[in-house]
Amino acid sequence: MRVLYLHGFASSPASSKAEYLANRLAPLGVALERPDLNAPDFSTLTVTRMISQVEDALVRGATGPIALVGSSLGAFVAWHVAARAEAAARPLHRLVLLAPALDFGRHDLALEDDDGLRRWRERGWLECDHHAYGGRRRVHYALYEDAGRYDSEAAVVSAPTLVFQGRRDEVVPAGAVVAFAAGRSSIELRLLDDDHQLGGSLEAIWVEIARFLGLSAGGPGTGTAGAGVAS
Repeated sequence: MRVLYLHGFASSPASSKAEYLANRLAPLGVALERPDLNAPDFSTLTVTRMISQVEDALVRGATGPIALVGSSLGAFVAWHVAARAEAAARPLHRLVLLAPALDFGRHDLALEDDDGLRRWRERGWLECDHHAYGGRRRVHYALYEDAGRYDSEAAVVSAPTLVFQGRRDEVVPAGAVVAFAAGRSSIELRLLDDDHQLGGSLEAIWVEIARFLGLSAGGPGTGTAGAGVAS
């Protein structure tokens, strides 16, 4: 099985969640693939470009079942990669979505103030903290504009999907994720007492992911997940 991790906005393949999952998967013989969605330039980031990068990575890699793990904006990208794969009769094996920003491009985001989206559009760029690069970085309004082309509600995804959402998330409202999951039989939703980063829940998340992917969670303090894969 191939497992790809899609990092979130202003993050990187070396994020704490990516490193944690890579370290858990490695002893099980699974190398976590981590495309850098910032490349080639963070300022020109768009959802369309990220989707293309992930699809290129899927084509270049080995054949076999594919699981995508996406965090925040990376989860949005994963959902639409899965929809496109399904439309092309090449459905993915599994999806894992962490604090998924599934309505990115269709609401006002968690900008610095209520006027943030208007100012982003008028200036043409947004300056934000980039957690991987350090300091402030600019990203063009094309990111938000392009994201509006992708409707997560309308996208058809039947691949089994495991979603983790923090009840105290101030970036992605828990209620929106609960509503999205309702009525979609392919989605397993896990609500956690955590914030957007889900940093306090990584052990529990790993055990659930291992079960979902049919792996042994192992490791001290985690117990062993069942070998069966949930549908």
